[in-house]
Amino acid sequence: MQDIIERLQQKREAARLGGGEARIARHHAAGKLTARERVELLLDEGSFEEWDMFVEHRCSDFGMAEHTVPGDGVVTGYGTVNGRLVFLFSQDFTVFGGSLSEAHAEKICKIMDQAMKVGAPVIGLNDSGGARIQEGVASLGGYAEVFQRNVLASGVIPQISLIMGPCAGGAVYSPAMTDFIFMVEDTSYMFVTGPEVVKTVTHEEVTHEQLGGAKTHSTVSGVADRSFASDVEALLMLRRFVDFLPSSNRDAAPRLSADDPAGRSEPSLDTLVPDNPNKPYDMHELIVKMVDDSDFFELQPNYAKNIIIGFARMQGVSIGIVANQPLVLAGCLDIDSSRKAARFVRFCDAFNIPIVTLVDVPGFMPGTAQEYGGIIKHGAKLLYAYAEATVPKITVITRKAYGGAYDVMASKHLRGDVNLAWPSAEIAVMGPKGAVEIIFREDLADAEKIVQRTEEYRAKFANPFSAGHRGFIDDVISPRSTRERVCRSLSMLRGKHLENPWRKHGNIPL
Repeated sequence: MQDIIERLQQKREAARLGGGEARIARHHAAGKLTARERVELLLDEGSFEEWDMFVEHRCSDFGMAEHTVPGDGVVTGYGTVNGRLVFLFSQDFTVFGGSLSEAHAEKICKIMDQAMKVGAPVIGLNDSGGARIQEGVASLGGYAEVFQRNVLASGVIPQISLIMGPCAGGAVYSPAMTDFIFMVEDTSYMFVTGPEVVKTVTHEEVTHEQLGGAKTHSTVSGVADRSFASDVEALLMLRRFVDFLPSSNRDAAPRLSADDPAGRSEPSLDTLVPDNPNKPYDMHELIVKMVDDSDFFELQPNYAKNIIIGFARMQGVSIGIVANQPLVLAGCLDIDSSRKAARFVRFCDAFNIPIVTLVDVPGFMPGTAQEYGGIIKHGAKLLYAYAEATVPKITVITRKAYGGAYDVMASKHLRGDVNLAWPSAEIAVMGPKGAVEIIFREDLADAEKIVQRTEEYRAKFANPFSAGHRGFIDDVISPRSTRERVCRSLSMLRGKHLENPWRKHGNIPL
């Protein structure tokens, strides 16, 4: 027995050492933590239960039989984050460059299967050179097995990818199908084809960072939801982020104890919206003054900045926030902002997270670039997402709600549960000036008459009362009372039950 115990310890030590001390030193020199250090930092101390520590690859081609490392380049298992169960895998770049073999994929699939059975999130810490080429199609099959589970787990358990090194080729499609992607600046990158292939095929010269770095994907492509300065910051922020999410689609939105009074008044909000309807203001101010303890976890803050999305709490309960941002493009909806918000709304709906929508939208962005890019179908994604959602939906119109964008932004017509408006709200087909120039086209030469007609239109339509008369707005509220009224609405909607007609799945305008 003693011999077996000693062998066990030796194998454990070999697995913990990964690719060896020299490779670990190089890893640290590059500013990166090892796979196991990342697991220790992410999970609560002493909570990690590792699975498949002794798994090794089964490849004998190209001299691989002489090179085996226990664990085969990925650490898998489960533990807790702030006391809540999560499953995770952490790829080890010091072992075969973190490349995915058949055995490596089987380890990941095992923890994904178990997570779905018990209803717990899956977190992937990605740091891999891609498929293990010595295994040929077996490694590709391994990727496809992971992809299949990503799809089956979608909408069942939260899936989070943290890119902490290279992620290229087929490897990118697993993170792409997870719910959220976070990246580490300067050390992580994602792309389908690398700079060398790009240069050969298109003759473009581009660096790894320019092609698929954290800055590129968090500002240009929108692939990444957030980027962080280091491994440590990314893992600590991920611990904070997980607290906003339920463990599975069978659970209600998480609730933490809250000391922030639900009836807290914010008099400063009464002057947030400028008197000049064309002057912008920062919607972030309303968000942080409305939510518990000003705690707002924004997603994609540097991409499609004309719309704001993220998680917060009200009375301790997680909520999703979608808000137009008047500071950027006047808050117009365009292709990127529509896609950004639609995916977020669908996540919230899948996981029982109430949605609070803050509206100041003058319409959809005009122009050939938008029309040629398919704004019709991309805008319809956001419309579809809101219309499909059955979770509590609360809408507050702060200023402009014009045209089709009024309908799209969680209007009463899309089964909005509580729709409120500030006195500054303007709900109409279009802005007063534009409307008058169309209706009274024959008077365009008379500037004084146009001004008069504009004021008439504003008095009749550019206010919340016309919509209120028809029941499209449930109440006109003072801005200072926004937190109190939203909290009351959320409490009232806690027992909401609404089901869509049975179907295999809808056909969202992809």
